[in-house]
Amino acid sequence: MCLRICLCFLTILGSLYASGGRFRFASYYGDHMVLQKAPERAVLWGYGPDDTEVTVFLSGGPFTNNAPAVSVAAGIWRVTLDPMEAGGPYNVTAVLQNNHSITLTDVLFGDVWLCGGQSNMAFTTSQVFNASEELALASKFPQVRIFMAALEQSYTELTDLAGVEVPWSVPTAKLLGGGDFKHYSAVCWMFGRHLYKALKYPIGLVTSCWGGTPVEAWSSPRALKHCDLDRINGFPIPYTPSMYLSVWTHSVLWNAMIHPLLNMTIKGAIWYQGEANTDYNQKKYSCSFPSMIDDWRMAFHQSSGGQTAPDFPFGFVQICPEVSTYIKASLSEGFPNIRWHQTADYGFAPNLRMKNTFMAVAMDLGDEMSPFGSIHPRDKQDVAYRLSLGARAVAYGEEGVSFQGPFPSRVLVNDQYINVTYDQRVSVTQSKDIFQICCSVVRAPCDSLSLWVPAPILQWGVSAVQVSTNYCSMDNVAGLRYAWRDWACDFKACPVYSADGVLPAPPFTLNRWPDKQ
Repeated sequence: MCLRICLCFLTILGSLYASGGRFRFASYYGDHMVLQKAPERAVLWGYGPDDTEVTVFLSGGPFTNNAPAVSVAAGIWRVTLDPMEAGGPYNVTAVLQNNHSITLTDVLFGDVWLCGGQSNMAFTTSQVFNASEELALASKFPQVRIFMAALEQSYTELTDLAGVEVPWSVPTAKLLGGGDFKHYSAVCWMFGRHLYKALKYPIGLVTSCWGGTPVEAWSSPRALKHCDLDRINGFPIPYTPSMYLSVWTHSVLWNAMIHPLLNMTIKGAIWYQGEANTDYNQKKYSCSFPSMIDDWRMAFHQSSGGQTAPDFPFGFVQICPEVSTYIKASLSEGFPNIRWHQTADYGFAPNLRMKNTFMAVAMDLGDEMSPFGSIHPRDKQDVAYRLSLGARAVAYGEEGVSFQGPFPSRVLVNDQYINVTYDQRVSVTQSKDIFQICCSVVRAPCDSLSLWVPAPILQWGVSAVQVSTNYCSMDNVAGLRYAWRDWACDFKACPVYSADGVLPAPPFTLNRWPDKQ
């Protein structure tokens, strides 16, 4: 009861704070921020007295930008700037009726990326391998700016953030290492750092994440309804104020930590989540995750007045292993199932269902001895780097950037072996059981209850691998899968990588006799 009352009070307090009439910018605008550069137009908004006018202009940089005066309606004013090229710094000044002004200083124009998810996105830079060296790099990237939303929940959609954990800041070692799982996200920071090194212009990072949360909490009721997840135990979603709230309550984090950001013009988003859904609505994830992406895209596009692209690039991390499930590998397929569902059951990204997305495979980055639990591996450097490769290729169209590990393009079965041809050159090491064959006398799709037998690697070529069918006759080979375990392989030791050994092949499962639909 106390938690429910406190959460309701915070929501009401946030609404009062937003409508108090004081002339100011909204919570996520501030000194040192990055606004989205051209060709998109940055949106600025804030609060003021009704029936007044606000004018916004830029000064101090190489270009000027004076937006037409706008009226304050229902306590809110909003302007859309003309497109601005990357650079700065600028002062951004809002003037109320020529008698009161507020100014944001040291504002840059660049690309703004949103970083969301659960605890592996919240995992801070001070927790990673070689943390001291990583923190020391903060001062070398003053044009990568950081912001973090506070942990808040709401049963209704909020207009503005109820709290800010890290206001817009120039990165420092102290801010990047502000306590375990507090601030600042290592994946988000390192991703932005890689982008800056490639693009050579400012990058703004907006983190909004919460450990131990399912995708349903970050999804709007619209998105949930699309996957028949809008009713739980007979109750409609969203819940009424009298109901108990937790971070597992559907839409509460969408309401409090994503919806308030929708007016912001962004370049794209990255996402690290899925662990919480390995045993919660797992089978629905192939619908709920892509639907969340679709819904975020629609909402950001509409709320920004069409400035955020309707198909903005969305990157995600295919989840890492956990040692406790490694011990019980034969009893659980929660992690491989979620990895597959993260791709809408295609096995790779982008794909026909998840266009303009990119994926960083992390199943080979397990950390059994992590002091934060094996589900929180300390190697976030490779995660961020792999994400940045996807962003460069998909979001920025950089030619020659390889960002996907090998994936089968053809599978042929004969009486002695199965030949798996990949879509690129491969680097292969021996394994007796990373490949498995579904052995069945029934011509039907295989699942977790089917008989899966080892298929040892026999030999390999430039872009193909042959695996043995000794444990199953050719006529009974009904499916093939790769790395279908919670803990598939040790650190950077999966059997199949890209030819340069950098990008691991993602897990896959293929049926010889697919569903007849």
